[in-house]
Amino acid sequence: MNIAAMQIAISDGIPPAMYYVLGALLVEMIYVRVSLVAMQWVLKHKKLFRWLEWISIVVILALAVSSFVASADPAVKKNVLLSGGIHRFWLGVIMSALNPVQIPFWFGWSTVLFTKNVLEHKSSHYNIYIAGIGSGTFIGHLIFIFGGRFIVDVLNTNQKILHLVIGCIFLLTAIILMIKVLRKKDI
Repeated sequence: MNIAAMQIAISDGIPPAMYYVLGALLVEMIYVRVSLVAMQWVLKHKKLFRWLEWISIVVILALAVSSFVASADPAVKKNVLLSGGIHRFWLGVIMSALNPVQIPFWFGWSTVLFTKNVLEHKSSHYNIYIAGIGSGTFIGHLIFIFGGRFIVDVLNTNQKILHLVIGCIFLLTAIILMIKVLRKKDI
């Protein structure tokens, strides 16, 4: 998600990247809230998350292929999937919704915080927790957006090489995710 935000910032500018981040952030915060109040239901629907994991792999592979195409064809200046016709906010919503990895991640952290009595089963605690997650995630995305732009501006990086590097990062991410999915039986 961070790499996609960075690539959008580099190829399309900061405002589209910010829309993308806001869409992705909205879904992540909804996922965290739902996971806090409906842990039992979510844990019972493991097949749904298994399908979402495979869909995530396909989307990440498509992003890699799109980046490789952009690096190989001089006529292509942007990643077609990230810079296509869909508004970046909705792109962020869709990509975040298809990323089930965040659910077990936040389950783990929430469980640790519940067992340590740092987080209590109260709405006020949930709201503060989710606001903290949202703030941290937003700042993390900003680091990638502005860091990526800085690297491109300072080093005057060739777009072809940049697309190739980003494609490799997407491909490596897809391979790692596929290995993790294939090695486990349950979420």
